[in-house]
Amino acid sequence: MGINVLNVLSKILILLIAGDYIIWCKNTKKACNSRSVLHYFCKFASMKILNSAQIRELDNYTIEHEPITSIDLMERAAKALTFTICEQWPAMVPVVVFAGPGNNGGDALAVARMLAVKGYEVNVYLFNIHNHLSPDCAANRQRAIDCHQLHAFNEITLNFDPPQLDKDTLVVDGLFGSGLNKPLAGGFASLVKYINSSPCKVVSIDIPSGLMTEDNTYNIHANIIQADLTLTLQQKKLSMLMADNQQYIGRLKVLDIRLSPEYINRVKAHYTIVEENEVRSLLLPRPDFAHKGDMGTAMLIAGNYGMSGAATLSTRACLRSGAGKVYIHTPKCNHAIMQMSVPEAVMSIDKEDTYFSQPVNTDDIDALGIGPGLGKNENTAIAMIAQVRGCQCPVVLDADAINILANHRAWMQQLPQGVVLTPHPAEFDRLTGTGCNGCYDRLMKASDMAQHYGVYILLKGYYSALCQPDGHISFNPTGNSGMATAGSGDVLTGIITGLLARGYHQREACLLGMYLHGLAGDMAAKDLGKESLVAGDLVQYLPKAFLRIND
Repeated sequence: MGINVLNVLSKILILLIAGDYIIWCKNTKKACNSRSVLHYFCKFASMKILNSAQIRELDNYTIEHEPITSIDLMERAAKALTFTICEQWPAMVPVVVFAGPGNNGGDALAVARMLAVKGYEVNVYLFNIHNHLSPDCAANRQRAIDCHQLHAFNEITLNFDPPQLDKDTLVVDGLFGSGLNKPLAGGFASLVKYINSSPCKVVSIDIPSGLMTEDNTYNIHANIIQADLTLTLQQKKLSMLMADNQQYIGRLKVLDIRLSPEYINRVKAHYTIVEENEVRSLLLPRPDFAHKGDMGTAMLIAGNYGMSGAATLSTRACLRSGAGKVYIHTPKCNHAIMQMSVPEAVMSIDKEDTYFSQPVNTDDIDALGIGPGLGKNENTAIAMIAQVRGCQCPVVLDADAINILANHRAWMQQLPQGVVLTPHPAEFDRLTGTGCNGCYDRLMKASDMAQHYGVYILLKGYYSALCQPDGHISFNPTGNSGMATAGSGDVLTGIITGLLARGYHQREACLLGMYLHGLAGDMAAKDLGKESLVAGDLVQYLPKAFLRIND
């Protein structure tokens, strides 16, 4: 996503002082010098998630173009790591550093030296089993040996007698970093199991040892460090966004070590994390002289007997998302409930008392959402696919609409291009027909499906992932565990349907919708707490979310 120049210029003032640039950030009210200029500008694009090869290229590009030596770049990273560790643990805490033979080990050795200088009691274990260290690891090995403040330095070449790790010990894990491409085995696997079985606290450098940067589908989970705190360098890694890897990462903190913003800005990334300024740049203006006909007409087909709540939530969310007019098509049994709970909506009543039975005319509709509380009656299933197949406007499929497709997978071929599906993990697993082997496998299958059928698949979760027809995947950073409550997905369906009716493209509606949905949840949780949050609160806080990104 490119930089919104007008938005940037409205928020910063660039002054030329003594041949240097000073940037004044309106949001932070802080000044920074010219070295930070490109870092500031890069924040207005979506945050890129680089793969392991690109991470290496980023390091090399920084070394070549800053310019800086690789050992000095390692020193810079170690300073940031040491500062953060010192913020978390006082000098009275005994520290055990486990360093591997690569650059992750070099980082750990530099951190060990810096902690020792600051008064920590540091015991170092460098594993040099094959008598081969990376050049920077070897340089930091010598610096560690020359550092007389270290309590002990142990280089392991053959046999290893592990130290006692009690509840007061802090372990710094620098065994393996983001370059790992196979599961740990042998002595390293035994060491990981030993650390995990002890009561010590563990801080991992860049990524917990044993965890791979992207795909951990076939990793050996017992051979991965379970960190209490992971200090990752510059950017999050893809595996850190997967729910099934959170047990290894613990708390996650991203440390800016000033790697090249030029490289980050120009490199093509398959994955990105949506940023607030990107979302803000997507917002459509609302003309002063607009009338309801200009703001789009949405229809929701939702609710069967006993599920009027799903219809109510999605309709209210749709209305709060800016659509000029919203129709709700629902069985007769929901008429009185809907008329009282959402008086702003226009009622469209099905001929059946308890379920959706036949397609409705959508010639004058700008966007259609179908699925919340719909039920899986076979007549409903037939009506649903007929409705979608004949619809000329953008369509959102959620909940039982997705479950119906899972029961009739051949119908996927009949979906129009650009349909939006919003499954939670279990719904998507049913849709595949074969299930999924973990979060990464699910994400890859969703991406393949989106590309194959030319649809948008929004996998809901803590980091909801929008899989797009062109293969790009965007992760949403907003939201919290309080939103793990019935009806939350119905609200998202209403938001995206309303945005589509308002005139947003499917991609824009999904990015904006999932961000606003999570932001409303964050604002609600801040005021109400996560435990007491219900789906209706998301609708109530949606206006505040809009105000936030409109600011």
